[in-house]
Amino acid sequence: MTTHAHVVVCDDEPDIRDTVAEYLEHHGYAVTPANAGPALRELIDSQHVDVVILDIRMPGEDGLSLARYLREHSDVAIIMLTGSAEIVDRVVGLEIGADDYVAKPVDLRELLARVKAVLRRTSASERAAEKSSTPGPHQVQFGKCRFDPDEHKLYNAEGVEIAITAMEFRLLKVFSEHRGRVLNRDQLLELAHDRGWDPFDRSIDIRVSRLRKKIEVDPSKPEVIRTIRGMGYLYA
Repeated sequence: MTTHAHVVVCDDEPDIRDTVAEYLEHHGYAVTPANAGPALRELIDSQHVDVVILDIRMPGEDGLSLARYLREHSDVAIIMLTGSAEIVDRVVGLEIGADDYVAKPVDLRELLARVKAVLRRTSASERAAEKSSTPGPHQVQFGKCRFDPDEHKLYNAEGVEIAITAMEFRLLKVFSEHRGRVLNRDQLLELAHDRGWDPFDRSIDIRVSRLRKKIEVDPSKPEVIRTIRGMGYLYA
């Protein structure tokens, strides 16, 4: 099987790098290992990369700092590798813009499923496509912005594309399909994601907050995606 997707595995532990790389290559992915930040930055600057699997805990520049760099300089999908008890790191990673996370010790089948899910939500051609200011037939207005679910793109009032993560795209799509309906956290997670979440997971609040910064005139007083106290969120 050939997927034509390029995955970079960035981890300072050779055993994990090699094991993950071998497993993904066996399932048809092109995989490049990177042992630290400099190697990852060089790859991002010189090659097309679809997904970065990024360990949080690395000597020198850690994964959170690298994830911030990636999100500022590219639209590559990011899957963080975290310790099973590192809840704070997971939250910070999501705030920075990571698309997903996998807890260590890594279950290779789970990791493969996450890679497939991320690639379904954000294809290489969509991330590399040129910016467009021409409204499409199915675009949806989100305050000052226009959302095109067919192209997986968000544009500002001037028609300039705003970078969004795969999960932000899913949230915009869910809200656009349920306009005027209050959705609680569980419903949003179920509709916008394809894996189980901890029932106390508050990541949806983080993602909505980050999305508001892109579409609201005043994110501190949201009018487009409103909070209905004690109930959930409403796209008005």
